[in-house]
Amino acid sequence: MNLTKSFKENNSIRLGLSAKTWEEAVKLSVQPLIDSGAVTEKYYDNIIASTKEHGPYYVLMPGMAMPHAMAGEGVNRDAFSLITLTEPVTFSDGKEVSVLLCLAATSPAIHTSVAIPQIIALFELENSIQRLLDCKTPEEVLAMVDESKSSPYLEGMDLDS
Repeated sequence: MNLTKSFKENNSIRLGLSAKTWEEAVKLSVQPLIDSGAVTEKYYDNIIASTKEHGPYYVLMPGMAMPHAMAGEGVNRDAFSLITLTEPVTFSDGKEVSVLLCLAATSPAIHTSVAIPQIIALFELENSIQRLLDCKTPEEVLAMVDESKSSPYLEGMDLDS
């Protein structure tokens, strides 16, 4: 599973969207994966329920969230989506987010060993949040993903399969 392949196969990059609430933003991030059949509506419901129970544990850095729920349930195949918002939404802890990278994993191992290193690599790029917000096309996002492949976090990973 790699970001580029998943984004292309699921047609799951959406830029310049609008959401009034964090729930709506999460829905927008999951929707491309529902549309592609990677996840079911249940996956969205699981993310919302988990967020209400545990708080927004997936706000990973200022401006960025990685909505996800427990691996497997409501997930048909491993996938990623990425959305940007024209205006940030505020989560229950007061943190504002304008980039959401949704992760759907069939197993916890995929989540930790494959997904997280690629996400870290992308978001460790200098000014990554602003650069993603400035992207006008999915191709520009894919170029950033390509740029992130030189990260030491991805050393030894086969991202071409």
